[in-house]
Amino acid sequence: MLRQALLGPDGKLRPLWRALLFLTVGYWALPAVLDPLIARLGAALHLKGGFTAANIGLNEIELLLIAALLTGIFALYEGRRIDDYGLPIRQALSGRTFEGVAAGVIMAGIVGVAMYLAGAMRIDGFALGGGALVLSALAWLATNICIGIAEEAWYRGYLFQTLFKSLGFWPAALILAAIFAADHYFYKAGENIWDVITLVGFSVLICYSVLRTGTLWWAVGMHMGFDYTQLFLIGTPNGNLIPDGRLLNVRFEGPAWLTGGVLGTEASFLMYPVLLLAWLYLWRRFRAAPATPA
Repeated sequence: MLRQALLGPDGKLRPLWRALLFLTVGYWALPAVLDPLIARLGAALHLKGGFTAANIGLNEIELLLIAALLTGIFALYEGRRIDDYGLPIRQALSGRTFEGVAAGVIMAGIVGVAMYLAGAMRIDGFALGGGALVLSALAWLATNICIGIAEEAWYRGYLFQTLFKSLGFWPAALILAAIFAADHYFYKAGENIWDVITLVGFSVLICYSVLRTGTLWWAVGMHMGFDYTQLFLIGTPNGNLIPDGRLLNVRFEGPAWLTGGVLGTEASFLMYPVLLLAWLYLWRRFRAAPATPA
């Protein structure tokens, strides 16, 4: 009985147990090994504290290593390629990715413009100029590329595909949304229920994009574009922290439901209609038959 519960007809762990093992090792075992190494690397690079592109990028590189290592191990176990779980390498620079980038920039941009027009955001000029601005723009671009690939590979690569195969789309999407929101809620200062709603909606939207497009690359691009616009172009707060090396000096004035408070644009109520528009866009744009799990 226990053997049947754990193993499938092929003699291998059932997909649900594989997903749970992926999650457990990725959350506790590998970070216990990698965290000290990443800390030493940061010290060796003389990285200063604060909300900088370098600090965020280093953390995302660790997450990418964890996601890649575990995906590679499970792919070997399943006799598949490491890029078989929604991120085929040949599609990395495809139109899907750049379309996602444009969608992310537009989504965050709409919220920023709406705040500005409502008088909730004031722009006091540029925060940087000259060569420093160019270097910062490139640093935040590299960091947000890491964010997009690492977080999508971790949350919605092997883990999502395997839960999808085991439980179906909606249970898998909702479980991943809960995990994604919990990671932010418990580990980022200032989190509140309004940002959790955005995070859940954001995660389910990404899962839906996989269902409609058959790939994660649209989602990777959207995640990159959305965060780049928030962190560099606007310079929105993020958990009480202001991005170092942002493009604009901005002040947020008004009620927290409009400005997002210490959490910035993603916690604003303005995000809700934007997420709905993105959902409708995906539904209209990709009308082919929904994808099946990889």
